[in-house]
Amino acid sequence: MKLLHMRSKSRLKNSHEAQTYAYKSPSAFSPRNPSGRDYTSRLPLKLLTKILSSICPHACDDNYLSLEDSMRDGGCMLCDMRHLAQCALVSRRFLVATQTILYHNVRIDPVHYCELEERKRKWIDAPKQRVEQFSRTVRDNQSLAIQVEFLKMPYMTRETCIADMARTVSVLPNLKYVDLPDGIYSDDRSCLTLKQELEARCADLRKMKYLRGAERSFALLSQSRPWPNLQVLELSRLDIDPNTLVSVLASFPALHELRLEELPMIDDTIFRGSHSTPCFPPIETFSLQSTPGLTAHGFEAYLSRPEVRVLTNLTVINTGVIPSELHRILATAPNLKNLRVNQTIHRALTASTIPPLASRSLQKFQFEIESPSTSPHDLQPPSESYYEYLASSILAGNFPSLNSLYALSTSLPSLLLPPPLAPFANPKGLSSGLRQALMLYTKSIPEHDWYLTVISPPTSTNRRGSATATRPISFYNGSTQLGPQWGDRARDSVIVGNGFGGFLAVPNEDRLRPSSSGGHKHKHSRSKSKNSASWMG
Repeated sequence: MKLLHMRSKSRLKNSHEAQTYAYKSPSAFSPRNPSGRDYTSRLPLKLLTKILSSICPHACDDNYLSLEDSMRDGGCMLCDMRHLAQCALVSRRFLVATQTILYHNVRIDPVHYCELEERKRKWIDAPKQRVEQFSRTVRDNQSLAIQVEFLKMPYMTRETCIADMARTVSVLPNLKYVDLPDGIYSDDRSCLTLKQELEARCADLRKMKYLRGAERSFALLSQSRPWPNLQVLELSRLDIDPNTLVSVLASFPALHELRLEELPMIDDTIFRGSHSTPCFPPIETFSLQSTPGLTAHGFEAYLSRPEVRVLTNLTVINTGVIPSELHRILATAPNLKNLRVNQTIHRALTASTIPPLASRSLQKFQFEIESPSTSPHDLQPPSESYYEYLASSILAGNFPSLNSLYALSTSLPSLLLPPPLAPFANPKGLSSGLRQALMLYTKSIPEHDWYLTVISPPTSTNRRGSATATRPISFYNGSTQLGPQWGDRARDSVIVGNGFGGFLAVPNEDRLRPSSSGGHKHKHSRSKSKNSASWMG
């Protein structure tokens, strides 16, 4: 054996490899702690789980957003999950804590968001393999299956792996959210088995959506009630009558977020309860889009009930709620914090006959009023009268909690500053209405990026208040935003406009192609530029 060992050692290329090949006893790998005590054993399991969760932050997300909408910046989710899985090899206590985190929110990301993506084999359909492996794992281990509450996967994966998804959700009784194919929302026949498994096995589901074609299954919800804990419901392009809508909504006692989009048959009658139909349930987050039948008068009647004044977020986009009647909603919604109004108008507003806007609780206000292209002979578009109305309401002190304002008007920053005082005027009787700094985001058309202006309230030294110079919001950072594939060449780039108010990072070839004193390029400059710009393919 000794001769064989010496012979194999003699075949090594150099002395360094021979030294590396030399046998080392187990004592050479002894830990630094000679006593061998595990200090993490003293930690409670809940605290250990909290510490390990910082390795994989996305596993602790409890939102009901899809995989594409819940991306995290500045990290690779696949690498974080792999590092957390390696912690399970430390001890049994680490295994229990790690499994609790890994199987709480399962993400099947399609690619690595780091340099490892360039090394893997491109022909492998990795997301599909991960779905199959995860399905086999939870079907073989029930203790892991009951820990899964969130399951997120890419769009193409959930559209092509419908059968694997049906087998998977059938063993997940505590599932709260899952990314589903579009066919399940419109009662497509290819997704019938998957929907039956969701209704029979996943009683704790919290979010669902219904699109055109699913009118029959939506009407049956008030009788079958498959998901009693449903919290978020989205309805789009459904041909349903108001009584059916209210009956179904009343069957979900935990519902707190509702989105209605393009429902032509819905009007203010949904807010008027009767003996045959229940009352419209209280909603915390209410979003309406392209519903002309719902007006401010209906909302005023709905918010007059004390139990429904829990409304904190409201979005109205091209509805029957016209901006001139918005004061009715603000007066009857004492807990409203976020409001978004998008409307296209054709006539100017006469503010002298309308009460001013006022809300003591509103913190974020998106007031996006636009008018179609006007005649060049007009002094100003009709939408400017609405922004003057808004500015006068703010300067009157009617929004004491407002800190963020979005508007489609470039003149609003100047409107929110009070007129200058005379040199010897008494400022005690004058006020700007602002109690805190206001972050004002403006743009001229929806396709542009937001421009930020900070409006500060008056102080003892500045009796008028101040406003920073309007500047575009730039999310560019040369060291982090260009991605790891740029390497050390992140600073060899310039920023140019993209034609819509934004910016693009492109290589700066001036530094890569130096010119001689005679105006001719060096011979090696072309090859050097070609190698440096290899990222272009």
